[in-house]
Amino acid sequence: MSAKTSRGHFFEDFSLGQVIKHATPRTLTVGDASVYTALYGGRFAVQSSDAFAQAIGYPQAPLDDFLVFHVVFGKTVPDVSLNAVANLGYADCRFLKPVFPGDTLSATSTVIGLRENSNRKTGVVYVRSTGRNQHGGTVLDYARWVMVRKRDEAATVTESHVPELPAKVEASALGGAVPPITAAAYDYDLAGSPARWGDYEVGERIDHIDGITIEEAEHQMATRLYQNTARIHFNQHVEGAGRFGRRLIYGGQIISLARALSFNGLANAFHIAAINGGRHVAPTFAGDTVYAWSEVLEKAELPGRDDLGALRIRTIGLKNRSAAGFPLMADENTPEDGVILDLDYWALIPR
Repeated sequence: MSAKTSRGHFFEDFSLGQVIKHATPRTLTVGDASVYTALYGGRFAVQSSDAFAQAIGYPQAPLDDFLVFHVVFGKTVPDVSLNAVANLGYADCRFLKPVFPGDTLSATSTVIGLRENSNRKTGVVYVRSTGRNQHGGTVLDYARWVMVRKRDEAATVTESHVPELPAKVEASALGGAVPPITAAAYDYDLAGSPARWGDYEVGERIDHIDGITIEEAEHQMATRLYQNTARIHFNQHVEGAGRFGRRLIYGGQIISLARALSFNGLANAFHIAAINGGRHVAPTFAGDTVYAWSEVLEKAELPGRDDLGALRIRTIGLKNRSAAGFPLMADENTPEDGVILDLDYWALIPR
């Protein structure tokens, strides 16, 4: 086989402290923003309207935070998770600078943990990935862990370390990606809801009501939009003989759909400031219909700012069942049937 092609990294190819510089830099445009809207239907005013964004203090409408996340994530896939069995979770994810049309994003990852599984067929790789703009400014920084196949089950793996990751991003670290907001110019009618930071209560649960069915072409278009090359999402010739017998939907598709659905109830929570943790609970496939509900876990003031407050939100994604009754756990250890996403994040909302 030619040495010019790559089959990606297998578990035994990673080493602690390894730094990976990912291809390919990506300039994001208003075209990317339009396709992203077409795929998910997000309606947050700040990301939808230059006029709205400029009125409150932005130079123009920033790109959706999860579009930025998925593009940076996609850069890492060929080197980190091309041979993954599953992406297991996220932690300590911080959105540090706004990204605008015309900005170019690139990514690097550092291996911060390795743990071989007892079956010796796979192992868990922990990485910290960083997305930077064309000026070298860090726009996104996060940790994730992924289960990766071994090339050779008999290969000896001596390095083992499971990193300690914070349970949440502290509120004092939030807000850097949002300029000071001109509160008087924030039009709640145009934004779609009168609810501000003070109108939410810790423990409050919100049924986002609506559902969106995922089509086969949609989830593949979305994943290609991020230049995510994971084979399990695209190659029916191979996946037809695999574990599920069909292509698996990229977990980020569910994150973005749940975020878009959350507009109904959280319309003014316009900026995702951090992801504290996230877990893809169960797989999804074309034809599944996604619903979501959210719970307010915590409220926090931002140091030195009286224009915005932070809501710590837990959003639960569901498939093929509505969010009525707020389904989550069947018992202490077993998620209810249909639970597919458990995402804990900080969102900023006007005060």
